[in-house]
Amino acid sequence: MSTLPAPPESDCVKTKLDVSEDQAEHLKPSFDKRETPEPLSKRQLKKLMRQKQWEDQRELRKQKRKERRQRKKLERQSHLESSSDGHDRKRFRSEAVPSSLRLIVDCSFDNLMASKDIKKLHKQIQRCYAENRRASHPVQYYLTSHGGQLKKIMDENDKGWVNWKDIHIKSEHYSELMKKEDLVYLTSDSPNILKELDESKAYVIGGLVDHNHHKGITYKQASEHGIHHAQLPLGDFVKMNSRKVLAVNHVFEIVLEYLETRDWQEAFFSILPQRKGAVPADKVNSRELASTIAKEEEESDSSAEESPENVRDPTQEGEGQDRANCT
Repeated sequence: MSTLPAPPESDCVKTKLDVSEDQAEHLKPSFDKRETPEPLSKRQLKKLMRQKQWEDQRELRKQKRKERRQRKKLERQSHLESSSDGHDRKRFRSEAVPSSLRLIVDCSFDNLMASKDIKKLHKQIQRCYAENRRASHPVQYYLTSHGGQLKKIMDENDKGWVNWKDIHIKSEHYSELMKKEDLVYLTSDSPNILKELDESKAYVIGGLVDHNHHKGITYKQASEHGIHHAQLPLGDFVKMNSRKVLAVNHVFEIVLEYLETRDWQEAFFSILPQRKGAVPADKVNSRELASTIAKEEEESDSSAEESPENVRDPTQEGEGQDRANCT
């Protein structure tokens, strides 16, 4: 049986093979070549600088809080040593004089926050609880509209919250629990300046960590509910290089400090974080300040806000702070 000769390769097939061999190296993806990263924008650079500043000042913030706690401890010891009655050497908490002032964290913004911001709010609430337990004039602490994501996160990460003492945790809205004439919403958007604290009132702090996505919402809510509103007298005593929006726990601690000292300026400078760049109002060039604040307000991204540290036991000394649109 004769063997048939193989058919000759067509020109088109041969050309295709030749092209494949000649250009094989050129067609291979160049995995070794690194792409040049895009340059950072001005906003990204500022964000990185703020983050670095936050990290660099971590120890300074801790030292400041440690000094404040040490000062209060020395004051307590001095008070105990000056007393001749041995029964006065009990735990300082037994000597605390509770205030009748009600301080409410309004948790009705649960659906406006991402899970990570709910976790930040939880840590702020823990901080408020711990500070109130240590205060010489503890307030009547309320959490209202408690439920949803916040309750779920607290159940998962802090099951001991059900045993917290000296706190009123309610699922109802604050307007259902308090008389309308007693309520004052603390919001930085209010045109009213709070000069004194009325201990017969119930002051509301917006429990919202939103990075400026919902500007003015606490003021709007206060107006819609027809209740009084005011902002802390920050501008009368302090000038900052950022907007006058403070974290829930900052507002809470400022109120506690004022109840002890009856001095707004001392309260502000004892509590405000270093990154705010706070200086006494009478020691700043107003023109430079206006220019600085204008630049800050042009930036809508506020993601470099203060990040809370872990607070494992709210009754023990902890470090945890963050920001929320509340004053």
